[in-house]
Amino acid sequence: MNKKDLQYYLALPYKVTLTPAEEGGYVVSVPDLPGCISQGETLEEAIKMIEDAKICWLEVAMEEGIAIPRPTRTDEEYSGKFNIRVPKSLHRILAEKAKEENVSLNQYVNYQLSRGVGYKKAER
Repeated sequence: MNKKDLQYYLALPYKVTLTPAEEGGYVVSVPDLPGCISQGETLEEAIKMIEDAKICWLEVAMEEGIAIPRPTRTDEEYSGKFNIRVPKSLHRILAEKAKEENVSLNQYVNYQLSRGVGYKKAER
């Protein structure tokens, strides 16, 4: 059995969120590690505190045999390409609609998928 140690998990790129607290200072957490949260009066203190909290969270999880989630994927890990199989009839309809709009099938499908999930590109 390949048991991973604390250093392995500490080296993984877990995302850290930092939010100003209403009462002052900052609340900081590791969203991929449920309940791994801390706070600090300054940014530096908050970062130090979450690193300590992450170590404690991981140590407890390893001691108690709790599954440790892997970090959520980042945008760098997505190529922007994927293949999808659709029925021939849907392929025909999409191609016809793209032709009507005078755009490529790829552009048309990209537009329709973006609309479907409510995605809006950041305005420049």
